[in-house]
Amino acid sequence: MGQWYRFHASPKTKRARLSLSRQPTRAALSNLSVPRLADRLCGTRLALALAPSARCRIARLPSNSSGSLWAMPRRTAPPTLSEVARRAGVGTTTVSRVINGGHRVSPETLQRVRRAIDALGYVPNQAARILKGYRTRTIGLVIPSIADPFFSECAEAIQAVARANDSLLIVTTTQNDPRTEIDNINVLMHHQVDGLILAPANSHSVMLRQLLESIHVPIVAIDRPVAHSCIPSIVADNFRGAAMATEHLIGHGYRRILCLTGESTLFTIRERIRAYCITMEKAGLEVLLDTSVKDYKSAEYAIESLLSGANPPGAIFTLKNSTTVYAFEALQKLNVPIPGSVALLGYDDFELASTVRPSISVVEQPIEEIARLAGEALFDQLPGSERPARAGRPDKALQIKLETRLVPRASCGCSPRLPEAARDALLPYIPD
Repeated sequence: MGQWYRFHASPKTKRARLSLSRQPTRAALSNLSVPRLADRLCGTRLALALAPSARCRIARLPSNSSGSLWAMPRRTAPPTLSEVARRAGVGTTTVSRVINGGHRVSPETLQRVRRAIDALGYVPNQAARILKGYRTRTIGLVIPSIADPFFSECAEAIQAVARANDSLLIVTTTQNDPRTEIDNINVLMHHQVDGLILAPANSHSVMLRQLLESIHVPIVAIDRPVAHSCIPSIVADNFRGAAMATEHLIGHGYRRILCLTGESTLFTIRERIRAYCITMEKAGLEVLLDTSVKDYKSAEYAIESLLSGANPPGAIFTLKNSTTVYAFEALQKLNVPIPGSVALLGYDDFELASTVRPSISVVEQPIEEIARLAGEALFDQLPGSERPARAGRPDKALQIKLETRLVPRASCGCSPRLPEAARDALLPYIPD
């Protein structure tokens, strides 16, 4: 049963002493489990701190003139694999098989071992499992920012896939800084993650490509590919989305369409710029491109400068949700009617786009689907997945490109569409 300690306190001397003792014989001893004990015994307040964890079994025997307290520290070491095996009546190999999925273990033995694990509170030693070559059950995600609605939604969707595969997602952010990106990847690899999902800060970075090629875990690129590599990527059709938006504004009759953006070195922005320029040139219209936007002030300055010119734009096409918000706020501040004086259409939907007045027309990306497919593509490459893991990386990068969708609202000049039933109900009252 282990050592018991006896505390004796005297109300006259206000002193207490501690001595080894045999186990109390009182049948009415009460058992408690406490992280710290502070008990008033015969006028003297005692604090028990027998071990760093101070978890103990206690029993108090009250007295009129003096009192005693017996305590036996509980064992603080975590249960071991061998103890689970002894309790379940099996070998340690069987316990290890149960922990790793229960393959080649009978249902009865499986339940018995799991009951022993629950009863003892056994938790596998992850460090030891790593040394034996087991998976860490962790996935790394490297994205620019969790403040960006696009990437925060990506993180949520990938987290759901990771949980479905009994894994933990570790998220790091780069603010699109290539150096921070390299550092984050190295930190994740030191933590021995099972796989990596990343949105490259610079798709054409030679340093990034060389680092990723030296990593021996599955990697999937999201939103932006890693150029000249064999790393699979899940992206939206940025070119088609931007071309569709530009064509929509041209279809409204706008001839001077400003393309407003920042971060023009990013793969996604470059693709959208390329689509805008080609579409405008095909229509015989002048390209008005401003890539100076970094924050609200820069957006306000760019818009105010162009609107005060001799030939101001009639529409603004923004290539990122944050730029759309900046442009909308700047036009409101400058008292420019939308779409009366200037139409607005943005790339990427966001939460308040349909709520503000006027509501903002956007190009919507299938964010949840992009992230889910990226997570599934990663886990498909890991050992133990339902699909056979690929041996090494393919000779040619697999790219899945998903379609975008135009969501017309009031800011581009579109009228809100009535539901079909309401429209049919109004038809008899429309004059010829």
